[in-house]
Amino acid sequence: MRIACAVAVLAAANLLNNWLARSPAMYVLICVTATAVLLLIARWDGLTRADLGLDPEGVRRGLRWAPVLVAIVLLVLLILLALPAGRDAFRDARAADLSLERMLFGALVRVPFGTVLLEETAFRGVLWAMIRRRHGTAWATGLSSLLFGVWHLMPSRGINRSNAAVGSVFGDGPAGVAPTVAVAIVATALAGVVLCELRRRSGSLLAPIALHWSVNSLSYALAWAAPRYWLDG
Repeated sequence: MRIACAVAVLAAANLLNNWLARSPAMYVLICVTATAVLLLIARWDGLTRADLGLDPEGVRRGLRWAPVLVAIVLLVLLILLALPAGRDAFRDARAADLSLERMLFGALVRVPFGTVLLEETAFRGVLWAMIRRRHGTAWATGLSSLLFGVWHLMPSRGINRSNAAVGSVFGDGPAGVAPTVAVAIVATALAGVVLCELRRRSGSLLAPIALHWSVNSLSYALAWAAPRYWLDG
């Protein structure tokens, strides 16, 4: 029942964010509210801060992991940007068309306090801990990662039109939507496995939070900056 309640909260948040969130501020509000409700469900289930990776020792471990993870992600993205074959990944209309102020809001507010806060609390925090206590680590990682993949079904519907690299592979027309969505679900489910393993190895929710934030926000910022300063056309 409690796991089902958590999944229902996520389903409602997903629908609200993709259908009703008319502004970045509303998106953040929905995510913060859903996160608070999930933490109440975790408390109802008897989970401790240690179960969630948010006890003092877990926080200390996460703070040690965070700068290393951010540095690795930044290095990989800069190498990708330097390679001709990788540059199309940074041709993304969702970021390139924004003003500087909106880009900064996205990278520093919308992503960390919206996307990352909710997704990591849900999939590597509450759900992972609830399933792990009942069925073990393997089931927790597998099920939470599968749900993480499905979570990206609706947001991935327009990627083939907005991102040049994705569009070049699947096409930027209606026929490319279904394969793009399928690949996005599989890719994010696999990313979920990596984030769950990072959560397990670090003993902290802050480690996957740092990795998730750095991938999303740094990619977002570079997708805004690259067409202006590095890419032709």
